[in-house]
Amino acid sequence: MYKVLIIAGPTAVGKTNLSIKLAKQFNGEIISGDSMQIYRNLNIGTAKVTEKEKQGIKHHLINIKNVEETYSASDFVSDAKKLIKEISNKNKLPIIVGGTGFYLQSLVDGFNFGAGSSVDNSLRVLMHKKAVKNGKYALWKELDLIDHDAAINIPVNNDRRIIRALEFYKKTGKKFSAQSDNYDNEIDSYIIALNTNRSLLYDRINKRVDLMFDEGLLEENKWLYQHGGLSLPACKGIGYKEFNEYFNGNMLVSDVKDLIKKNSRHYAKRQLTWFRNKMDVTWYDILSDNNQIDTIKKDIIKWKKS
Repeated sequence: MYKVLIIAGPTAVGKTNLSIKLAKQFNGEIISGDSMQIYRNLNIGTAKVTEKEKQGIKHHLINIKNVEETYSASDFVSDAKKLIKEISNKNKLPIIVGGTGFYLQSLVDGFNFGAGSSVDNSLRVLMHKKAVKNGKYALWKELDLIDHDAAINIPVNNDRRIIRALEFYKKTGKKFSAQSDNYDNEIDSYIIALNTNRSLLYDRINKRVDLMFDEGLLEENKWLYQHGGLSLPACKGIGYKEFNEYFNGNMLVSDVKDLIKKNSRHYAKRQLTWFRNKMDVTWYDILSDNNQIDTIKKDIIKWKKS
């Protein structure tokens, strides 16, 4: 059983700074649990940790994919498990940091994606073509007939998740919804979930977006759109998809900025809901109470001894 510390929470809540402090104190290495920080060249919109911010702490699963490549929860679980073993075998503490709830839940709950869960682009391309030809509802209906429990939890317009569930069934013969009952877990995790009062969090989100534009988010998006734009998996994230109407000449930069702020706030709300409802976490507010960091350290020490 490997001890794994997880730092979760919404965007702009202080996960990165806390992770560095804890990694330094507890001899840790950091594994990114963010679905967008995997992409090379997308540094600003993903709020990627800088070399200066790392303070010498080794980070993993950052800059591992090109913008045209896909990366799934299955890929994350596979990569994270390997890294957890490698880091633990060096007598260091694996620290997973991120806000992608499904990634973290998949790892912690031991979702079994099966031996056939590696990326099969031909199957995904085929199902994507079916969605384009027949509509997303037809694809969702196909999933509903196979796995009703999965379908009712996936919005009809979320073709990526529908395709993922269908892909799992076609490869393994098992229902995607039944995975949470298949525990193949080797980790003992302590999950720190960060939050603060809504007005402070939203203010930090708005200021972060302003800073992103100051640092060159528009130029980063120009590069991305020159390399494929919305056709790329990397262009689905907040901070990138909002620029589509700008490049089509239908939106001002100021309006794009406002939209990114709005979408980021909504995403933060969804992240908090996910962590509250789907994961066993311990909540802390390090932004409003500096003493919480000392409390976190004490709680980690207790957990490591247990």
